[in-house]
Amino acid sequence: MNLGILTTEIQDFITNSLQANISKLALSKNPFPDLDWKEIINQIVSKNKSKSKLPTWFSTDGIYYPPSISIEQTSSEITAKYKANLLSGKSIIDLTGGFGVDCYYFSRKFEKVVHCEKNAELSIIVKHNYEKLQVKNIECVAQNSTEVLTNSDTNFDWIYIDPSRRSDIKGKVFLLKDCLPNVPATLDLYFSKCKNILIKTAPILDITAGINELNHIKSIHIVAIENEVKELLWILEKDYTGEIEITSVNIQKEKTDSNTFILGKNTPTTFALPNMFLYEPNAPLLKSGCSDNLSKTLGIDKLHPHSHLFTNMKLIDFPGRRFMIETVIPFKKEELKKHIEKKKMNITTRNFPLAVEEIRKKYKIAEGGNVYTFFTTNINDEKIVLICNKI
Repeated sequence: MNLGILTTEIQDFITNSLQANISKLALSKNPFPDLDWKEIINQIVSKNKSKSKLPTWFSTDGIYYPPSISIEQTSSEITAKYKANLLSGKSIIDLTGGFGVDCYYFSRKFEKVVHCEKNAELSIIVKHNYEKLQVKNIECVAQNSTEVLTNSDTNFDWIYIDPSRRSDIKGKVFLLKDCLPNVPATLDLYFSKCKNILIKTAPILDITAGINELNHIKSIHIVAIENEVKELLWILEKDYTGEIEITSVNIQKEKTDSNTFILGKNTPTTFALPNMFLYEPNAPLLKSGCSDNLSKTLGIDKLHPHSHLFTNMKLIDFPGRRFMIETVIPFKKEELKKHIEKKKMNITTRNFPLAVEEIRKKYKIAEGGNVYTFFTTNINDEKIVLICNKI
């Protein structure tokens, strides 16, 4: 950590350069020859990335920023606040502290918070920032978390961990055992130090795979911001063997949609041909695999067992997108030529053999506009096209 970065002159320069073209600025002459120009540029880049993701840090004077990858990998303030509101107790240890955003919000719920980060430089930066943020109940420990727990006699109310994928693991599919720390292999140690564990994983982790790797799962939270799933949260309780509760949360500017189900307990689903209104579940609901439960609870019918689209005659509040169906056409050449060929529209496919780009190319459909078209399959296994207006 270079203290020269924190001088008033450099801090003012960083603030005044936030709107600059970074590529051009990086190639220009360093006006501060006593400091590393790359370090100053990194402060500008990282602060810019914090503007919407970490507004508290962005608006606080004297914050020191780590390499931008740490900003990219950290929780947003929105998701950190959501996590903190799930927990309660006197003490918590974050085993993979990172830039410390989660700990900042944990400090509002717990008397004592331990931020454990093996990267000593990052740990120093985080400690400095907590002082600027006027947080006094977080202890920063620059050590390997497994060694900290093994050598400590302290017990905690909660352990929080955000394991990262090992760099040598390729492909989109991964398991928790492929991460650092290896949580499944270390669970016994964790439970010897606490009763409750919160694990954050990337959205691409398959829920079934996670369940197969972990023990004592009490609940799972699928958290999205503006319909983009950001993280999966796994709450484990020592010796718990009951049903698993799964909650899908979509946090939006105007509202938050939250739906909770018991995993594996699906209510009967009803089916129907397209009616007046069409409903598309939000991303966290689809990730949960529990959207079929909406059929009974909301009184809506599904178009097909694999379509993940619902319909009814009366407009309702719905955790996802809503549309009025204007036209239903069969997926036939003459109908397509009449209704969609060479038109401008938004396209979604659900349970359909062609991809969106294939459809656009084949029928010369431009992207955008106010018309929303769904290519799907109905309950009679017929390929259909729904031409809709968004509500």
